Amino acid sequence: MEIKKIKKRPDIEQHKKLTNKYIDFEKLISELNKKEIPPEIVNSINQDIEEINSFVGSNNELLKRLRKAQSKIIILIEKEVKLVTKNHYRNKWMAVGMAAFGIPFGAAFGAISGNMAFIGIGIPIGMAIGIAIGTAMDKKAFENGNQLDVEMR
Repeated sequence: MEIKKIKKRPDIEQHKKLTNKYIDFEKLISELNKKEIPPEIVNSINQDIEEINSFVGSNNELLKRLRKAQSKIIILIEKEVKLVTKNHYRNKWMAVGMAAFGIPFGAAFGAISGNMAFIGIGIPIGMAIGIAIGTAMDKKAFENGNQLDVEMR
Protein backbone atom coordinates (compact mmCIF):
# COMPACT_ATOMS: atom_id res chain seq x y z
CA MET A 1 0.00 0.00 0.00
CA GLU A 2 1.36 3.40 -0.95
CA ILE A 3 1.33 6.62 1.04
CA LYS A 4 -0.45 9.48 -0.73
CA LYS A 5 1.38 12.55 -2.00
CA ILE A 6 0.89 15.94 -0.46
CA LYS A 7 -0.63 18.56 -2.76
CA LYS A 8 1.26 21.81 -3.10
CA ARG A 9 -0.59 25.07 -2.88
CA PRO A 10 0.22 27.61 -5.58
CA ASP A 11 0.59 30.47 -3.07
CA ILE A 12 3.27 28.95 -0.82
CA GLU A 13 6.23 30.12 -2.90
CA GLN A 14 6.30 33.45 -1.03
CA HIS A 15 6.37 31.72 2.37
CA LYS A 16 9.91 30.34 2.80
CA LYS A 17 9.28 28.35 6.01
CA LEU A 18 6.20 26.72 4.53
CA THR A 19 8.07 25.83 1.34
CA ASN A 20 10.88 24.23 3.37
CA LYS A 21 8.39 22.29 5.48
CA TYR A 22 6.66 21.01 2.33
CA ILE A 23 10.02 19.83 0.97
CA ASP A 24 10.87 18.07 4.26
CA PHE A 25 7.43 16.45 4.37
CA GLU A 26 7.73 15.23 0.77
CA LYS A 27 11.16 13.74 1.52
CA LEU A 28 9.77 11.95 4.57
CA ILE A 29 6.86 10.48 2.58
CA SER A 30 9.18 9.45 -0.25
CA GLU A 31 11.47 7.62 2.20
CA LEU A 32 8.53 5.95 3.91
CA ASN A 33 7.26 4.69 0.54
CA LYS A 34 10.57 2.85 0.10
CA LYS A 35 10.04 0.87 3.33
CA GLU A 36 7.64 -1.93 4.23
CA ILE A 37 5.04 -0.37 6.47
CA PRO A 38 1.93 -2.14 7.83
CA PRO A 39 -1.36 -1.09 6.14
CA GLU A 40 -2.92 0.31 9.35
CA ILE A 41 -0.01 2.73 9.77
CA VAL A 42 -0.17 3.71 6.09
CA ASN A 43 -3.89 4.43 6.58
CA SER A 44 -3.14 6.64 9.57
CA ILE A 45 -0.49 8.55 7.62
CA ASN A 46 -2.85 8.90 4.64
CA GLN A 47 -5.51 10.38 6.95
CA ASP A 48 -3.06 13.04 8.10
CA ILE A 49 -2.12 13.82 4.50
CA GLU A 50 -5.80 14.06 3.51
CA GLU A 51 -6.35 16.57 6.33
CA ILE A 52 -3.48 18.68 5.05
CA ASN A 53 -4.59 18.41 1.41
CA SER A 54 -8.14 19.46 2.25
CA PHE A 55 -7.10 22.25 4.66
CA VAL A 56 -8.39 25.69 3.82
CA GLY A 57 -6.79 28.42 5.86
CA SER A 58 -3.86 30.77 6.14
CA ASN A 59 -0.30 29.77 5.35
CA ASN A 60 0.70 30.13 9.02
CA GLU A 61 -2.07 27.75 10.10
CA LEU A 62 -1.05 25.33 7.36
CA LEU A 63 2.56 25.48 8.58
CA LYS A 64 1.38 24.56 12.10
CA ARG A 65 -0.65 21.64 10.72
CA LEU A 66 2.29 20.40 8.66
CA ARG A 67 4.58 20.50 11.69
CA LYS A 68 2.02 18.66 13.82
CA ALA A 69 1.38 16.01 11.17
CA GLN A 70 5.10 15.48 10.54
CA SER A 71 5.79 15.12 14.24
CA LYS A 72 2.87 12.71 14.66
CA ILE A 73 4.07 10.58 11.73
CA ILE A 74 7.65 10.44 13.00
CA ILE A 75 6.51 9.39 16.47
CA LEU A 76 4.15 6.79 15.00
CA ILE A 77 6.77 5.16 12.78
CA GLU A 78 9.32 5.21 15.59
CA LYS A 79 6.97 3.44 18.00
CA GLU A 80 5.30 1.01 15.61
CA VAL A 81 7.84 0.27 12.87
CA LYS A 82 11.08 1.21 14.69
CA LEU A 83 12.15 3.57 11.89
CA VAL A 84 13.93 6.83 12.75
CA THR A 85 15.28 9.79 10.80
CA LYS A 86 18.96 10.68 10.59
CA ASN A 87 20.38 12.07 13.85
CA HIS A 88 17.12 11.32 15.68
CA TYR A 89 18.77 9.76 18.69
CA ARG A 90 21.61 12.31 18.74
CA ASN A 91 19.14 15.18 19.01
CA LYS A 92 17.04 13.40 21.61
CA TRP A 93 19.98 12.30 23.77
CA MET A 94 21.70 15.69 23.62
CA ALA A 95 18.86 17.18 25.67
CA VAL A 96 18.72 14.16 27.98
CA GLY A 97 22.47 14.34 28.50
CA MET A 98 22.34 17.99 29.51
CA ALA A 99 19.51 17.40 31.97
CA ALA A 100 20.34 13.94 33.35
CA PHE A 101 24.14 14.08 33.33
CA GLY A 102 25.18 17.71 32.98
CA ILE A 103 23.32 19.36 35.81
CA PRO A 104 24.27 16.70 38.40
CA PHE A 105 27.92 16.84 37.28
CA GLY A 106 27.84 20.62 37.51
CA ALA A 107 26.25 20.54 40.95
CA ALA A 108 28.85 18.03 42.14
CA PHE A 109 31.68 20.11 40.68
CA GLY A 110 30.26 23.24 42.28
CA ALA A 111 29.92 21.53 45.65
CA ILE A 112 33.47 20.15 45.50
CA SER A 113 34.95 23.51 44.55
CA GLY A 114 32.79 25.38 47.06
CA ASN A 115 31.54 27.74 44.37
CA MET A 116 28.11 26.95 42.91
CA ALA A 117 28.85 29.29 40.00
CA PHE A 118 30.50 26.23 38.40
CA ILE A 119 27.16 24.44 38.05
CA GLY A 120 27.11 25.53 34.40
CA ILE A 121 30.33 23.62 33.66
CA GLY A 122 28.44 20.32 33.77
CA ILE A 123 26.00 21.19 30.99
CA PRO A 124 28.54 20.94 28.13
CA ILE A 125 29.89 17.75 29.69
CA GLY A 126 26.39 16.26 29.78
CA MET A 127 25.75 17.46 26.24
CA ALA A 128 28.88 15.67 25.03
CA ILE A 129 27.86 12.47 26.82
CA GLY A 130 24.35 12.68 25.34
CA ILE A 131 25.67 13.30 21.83
CA ALA A 132 28.01 10.32 22.15
CA ILE A 133 25.21 8.00 23.30
CA GLY A 134 22.80 9.28 20.63
CA THR A 135 25.37 9.00 17.84
CA ALA A 136 26.06 5.40 18.82
CA MET A 137 22.32 4.64 18.73
CA ASP A 138 21.98 6.35 15.33
CA LYS A 139 24.86 4.27 14.00
CA LYS A 140 23.21 1.09 15.28
CA ALA A 141 19.88 2.07 13.67
CA PHE A 142 21.69 2.70 10.37
CA GLU A 143 23.45 -0.66 10.49
CA ASN A 144 20.15 -2.44 11.21
CA GLY A 145 18.44 -0.67 8.30
CA ASN A 146 16.05 1.20 10.60
CA GLN A 147 17.12 4.68 9.57
CA LEU A 148 15.37 6.77 6.94
CA ASP A 149 17.58 8.73 4.57
CA VAL A 150 16.09 12.06 5.62
CA GLU A 151 16.98 14.54 8.35
CA MET A 152 14.33 16.69 9.98
CA ARG A 153 15.06 20.35 10.54
